[in-house]
Amino acid sequence: MANVLKVIDVVDIGIEKEKARRDFYDRVSQHFEDEEMKTLFTRLRDWEEAHIKKFHLIRNTVESSPAVETYPGELESYMDALVDDMLYSQVSPESFSANVKTPIDAINYGIGFEKDAIMLFMELSGYVQSKDKEAIQELMGEERQHIVYLIKLRKKLAGS
Repeated sequence: MANVLKVIDVVDIGIEKEKARRDFYDRVSQHFEDEEMKTLFTRLRDWEEAHIKKFHLIRNTVESSPAVETYPGELESYMDALVDDMLYSQVSPESFSANVKTPIDAINYGIGFEKDAIMLFMELSGYVQSKDKEAIQELMGEERQHIVYLIKLRKKLAGS
């Protein structure tokens, strides 16, 4: 299966992942009584919201070339399999935030979210046309920035 995805589909998946992280950070911010922690996770929520807007800008700059399927329904089947296998069907912000007891827990989940997004984009990049790979690289760059920030924050909170 090659070149079956439109780059817009990949960006849309990225937007959905950003929304899930935004909702996660919003719920986590409500779990902490400490004002500093509330502020931290509210800031992370707002950062995800800003990235949703950035992903929409990326989406508006890419062409919507038709997907090439080797059989009817291939794209839909593949996307359903990815969605079922990834965070969307199995993980909600509610279930994740119920497991968060400390700021470090939340940061670790956040790092996991970002890594998951990069892995998904890497997988999907093999299924778009060569000319569209640059947009996917840009999406992965956004997620890498999140990882670096969260790792630095985790070190700071852990006193390292």
